[in-house]
Amino acid sequence: MDSRGSGRFGTARGVKTTATAPPALGRPKRTLVRHRWRDGDTVANVADLVSSRSSSRGAPAPVKAVGGAGRDFFSGVMFLLRGLGMYARSPRLMLLGLIPALISAVVIVAAVALLIYFAEDVAGFMTPWAQDWSPGVRDTLRALVEVALVVVVLVLAVLLYTALTLLIGEPFYEAISQRVEERLGGLPDEVHVPMGRMIVRSTVDSIRLFVFATMVGIPLFLGGLIPVFGETAVPVLTAVFGGWVLALELTGVPFERRGLRFVQRRAVLRQRRSLALGFGLATFVCFLIPLGAVLVMPAAVAGATLLTRRVYGLPTSTAPAAAAQ
Repeated sequence: MDSRGSGRFGTARGVKTTATAPPALGRPKRTLVRHRWRDGDTVANVADLVSSRSSSRGAPAPVKAVGGAGRDFFSGVMFLLRGLGMYARSPRLMLLGLIPALISAVVIVAAVALLIYFAEDVAGFMTPWAQDWSPGVRDTLRALVEVALVVVVLVLAVLLYTALTLLIGEPFYEAISQRVEERLGGLPDEVHVPMGRMIVRSTVDSIRLFVFATMVGIPLFLGGLIPVFGETAVPVLTAVFGGWVLALELTGVPFERRGLRFVQRRAVLRQRRSLALGFGLATFVCFLIPLGAVLVMPAAVAGATLLTRRVYGLPTSTAPAAAAQ
């Protein structure tokens, strides 16, 4: 068998190889990325993974935290507060960012209000086997189901609201993020992604995150049925999880500008988990306040851009003595 044939069969059987094209006429060497196939792999997810590996080459490396997890956490909270300051510096742009946030809020609030209104009926539908129980035990169980259902629905509503708002207002939030970058000195080696492609990627990433959140929501819902634990620990765990997913969603725009997709974004934020959680939890709490989600959404995009700059060691302040950490 010739070398060409063996290369094909080697790759098909999962042998990880790296082929280097011979240099010619001053062109740089080109490296072909191969993937080791595993059970359950599909062409789509392998293509996405190989593309993400290729696009991350040459991307700036994130810097390590300075000062510990506690300092990182509160820095994340401060980035959201500083994002609110954009209302004073660019009021017209920020007010434009309120339009898609308001549209999404009307849709999501109506859906959540409808579900809460019928929560008792839904709880009864989910527990038909408790119909013959004694009234006290049955009512207690269904009350726990209602509480757990409302908690999980609120989290999913916040995440769905964020995804829908980013999708509707992509041009506005891209402009807000770009304004923050320019004000702080710009971005070296910025990657320009066509708006249409960015919207498609954001949609795919949002669907992926929402499915993941739904899967995690099931054990949270079941945990909410446990007396005491369901009323104390589950809301805290739910908020932490919601904050983490919000951080992943909101940093999509600045990471795309650096040529990094969802896989790299998640890996990078894991290295600065405290920073991401501080920002995400603060945003999550604000989103639960009436009208908070509408007013905070543009500021959250600005804060996510500041967070991304901090992760990559770029200035996050216009003060001459400010140093990125």
